[in-house]
Amino acid sequence: MSSSYFIQHLAAGRPQLMMYQNGKVMKTGIQKQSVEEIYAAEDGLENDEVADKKNHGGTDRVICIYPYDHYLHWESECNTKLADAAFGENITARNMTEEKVCIGDTYKIGDAIIQVTQGRIPCDTISRRNNIPNLLSRVVETGYTGFLCRVLKEGTIRKTDTIQLVEQHLDKVTVAYSLHTYFHNAKDLEALQKIAAVDALAESWREKVEKRINQLTG
Repeated sequence: MSSSYFIQHLAAGRPQLMMYQNGKVMKTGIQKQSVEEIYAAEDGLENDEVADKKNHGGTDRVICIYPYDHYLHWESECNTKLADAAFGENITARNMTEEKVCIGDTYKIGDAIIQVTQGRIPCDTISRRNNIPNLLSRVVETGYTGFLCRVLKEGTIRKTDTIQLVEQHLDKVTVAYSLHTYFHNAKDLEALQKIAAVDALAESWREKVEKRINQLTG
């Protein structure tokens, strides 16, 4: 397992109007702009907000990371060139894929220390942002969703910083494992219990997983 990764792109942005699909308009924070550095606080990133605060954001989901490795896959499959931060991520990271990252892993980036809390549950704004109608369904099928993090130690993150592993969580539940269970193996009680037992899991994810456990156990 690699102990460090590199930032391909760093981005932030506040909600703004986005036109999509024959002139329709929605307000979203997915259209982020390139930045050279950003301050990461426990309650959010500098100059970065979400529009839908019910389903996005919060202290468990301050930073969104998306693997740069997936960009070539999507550009080939969809026969298009994607914009930077096309998935609304703050950090586009090289080689830092869902299979390598575990829920609860902690990383140092510049002056900040962050912790992975969950796999991302994408919404159709991704399809609208990139003008690819079936992109959301394909992201779910592949598990190429990216993941979210909380901030344990506040500080400045720079585009030139490396992402250094501080500590891998003892449970070693990968983001890929949790996503596959959630999307494709929802009745696997043992897997659900394994995910729910991770103390660093985002509370919103824990609620969803525990609800399924309760349904299965009666």
